[in-house]
Amino acid sequence: MNIGLFTDTYFPQINGVGTSVHTLAEGLRKRGHNVYIFTPSDPKITEDEKDVIRMPSMPFFMVKGFRVGLLYTPRALNKIAHLKLDIIHTQTEFSLGLFGRMLSKTLNIPTVHTYHTMYVDYVHYVAKGNLITPNMAKEFSKSFCNKAGAVIAPTKKVYDSLTEYGVKKDIEIIPTGINTELFKRSNFSKEEIDKLKEEIGLNPKDPTILYLGRLAQEKSIDVIINAMPKLLENIENLKFVIVGDGPERPELEKLVESLNLNDNVIFTGAKPWSEIGKYYQLGDLFISASTSETQGLTFAEAMAGGLPVIARRDECLENIVIPEKTGFLFDTPEELPEMVAKILNDKDTLKAYSENAIEVMEELSVENFALRVDELYASVIEAEKQPHTTVPLIISKLPTKKAVRRIKKIPTKVITKGKRAVTFFKMSRYGIVKVYKKEFKTTKSAKEGNEE
Repeated sequence: MNIGLFTDTYFPQINGVGTSVHTLAEGLRKRGHNVYIFTPSDPKITEDEKDVIRMPSMPFFMVKGFRVGLLYTPRALNKIAHLKLDIIHTQTEFSLGLFGRMLSKTLNIPTVHTYHTMYVDYVHYVAKGNLITPNMAKEFSKSFCNKAGAVIAPTKKVYDSLTEYGVKKDIEIIPTGINTELFKRSNFSKEEIDKLKEEIGLNPKDPTILYLGRLAQEKSIDVIINAMPKLLENIENLKFVIVGDGPERPELEKLVESLNLNDNVIFTGAKPWSEIGKYYQLGDLFISASTSETQGLTFAEAMAGGLPVIARRDECLENIVIPEKTGFLFDTPEELPEMVAKILNDKDTLKAYSENAIEVMEELSVENFALRVDELYASVIEAEKQPHTTVPLIISKLPTKKAVRRIKKIPTKVITKGKRAVTFFKMSRYGIVKVYKKEFKTTKSAKEGNEE
């Protein structure tokens, strides 16, 4: 099977969506499929990537480090058509997602969509929440999902939200698999980890809590920083290591300085995906106050690396973070000092929670993830084979390019023209938006039209 994964975010960006796409692609390739990843170009990429197709893009002014796709030309469409995709799997609702949907209509390819992001938690990025409301985000999400052949929800939390929004398409709950081999503690020697700690200014003997991911408002990293003074009362020399980057970093650094925590909070910046497994080993405990997660991949990765987790209570984490077995779930920041101290001040508890975390993560295999998605692809493709009623565009005679421009009042380009059919791509400033196809008999008037 030839599979196209369309995503607005991918490596070198480190986030849950990019990780999910990469994991799925690898799993599907092991099942014998050809997988192509379509994603925006990135100036940080200097080498060719196997089966990763970088589309023209520009920086997204509202989110630092994020890029959006630009106009996609008929030439790009023709190039992709030669890949003979059997299924299009969109992982975003914006530029690459819209492009994937357009390709689906143009080339008559079935689609599956994974809903990764709870947009009601992100409307503050657009005009500080004054332009797009949560209800508008819900309506947009519903509209996009209802146009797919089927929808994947990574967790029941996402499933329930989409159902509430009014999504009528079949929704399958398929958790993203974790390649636990990448994060195992045994991959790294103690000397290697101690050296990395010293490089970032961390004493190897200091107890350490860790956050890894985007530094964004919805991640609520400030909640953990504000709790640090109380945590230090219970745990001597405690350090908080923050791995990642994002728009909130300047504000978080100001907060650290205002609380006189410069010696206790360390920002490492973003790190390459190939080294992420090693950076998880900087911590004894993973901690997060985010409630915007749809699947909590960083929590799962941390646990695969043997780190207990303390997280704010969230439905998507209830099957991952098991209280008093793999960590704790808190409701208010006031609970944090006792929870952190219970794990870090007792070596036996830390060891037991660490072993439990590794055991729980072994159940989320990449193989099972790829198998379930593969089965969904097959069912969607089979459903698309059923006959559909279509309404043809009726044109009294073969139009010339000039006539089409006059009728449609926007630029139109003839892409293919043969003896029996002609196809017109209606263009707008955003790219190809619709396809018109007119079949005709080779008559005198038709031949004259061809000559024009």
